[in-house]
Amino acid sequence: MIATIVANLLRFVALIALQVIVLDHLDVANGWLVPHLYVLFLLMLPFELPAWALLLAGAATGALMDLLSATPGMHTTACLVMMYVRSPWQRLIAPREGYEFGMRPDLRHMGLSWTLTYAGVLVLVHHLWLFFFELHRFDRAGGTFLRAVGSAAFTLVLVLLGQLLMRSERRQRA
Repeated sequence: MIATIVANLLRFVALIALQVIVLDHLDVANGWLVPHLYVLFLLMLPFELPAWALLLAGAATGALMDLLSATPGMHTTACLVMMYVRSPWQRLIAPREGYEFGMRPDLRHMGLSWTLTYAGVLVLVHHLWLFFFELHRFDRAGGTFLRAVGSAAFTLVLVLLGQLLMRSERRQRA
């Protein structure tokens, strides 16, 4: 239990630092691809967490990103929406036998297909909310939609790479 909490806290600090120090300053495709890798922390929270804890984690993560990025409310609302959708989405895509206690929503426990489905939809929900909330209007909906989808795809690739790196690091320690 303590090891899980410590691992999640370390992941949280590392991903927020990487986001703020490196990824927020990337200019990929003239700003059309904006990676938000910090959502990997929220995606990898244990299945057993109750809905209130997921929402609290989403609010705290988003609020910290808003504070560090000077974007009041944008990341908070996007993370809250993503965490609100997470539990019903997990139930919808659950394996026939369900989730076993101790399983994690990651590549190692669930496989590539499930992880792509799970993370892809949640990252897309996060990015659509974030980009449309940032714009505050719909007269540029097509461009905003394309930017959100492209950024979500870029973030999903980084999420998968991040999980593979964490997985290989665990193997080397063992």
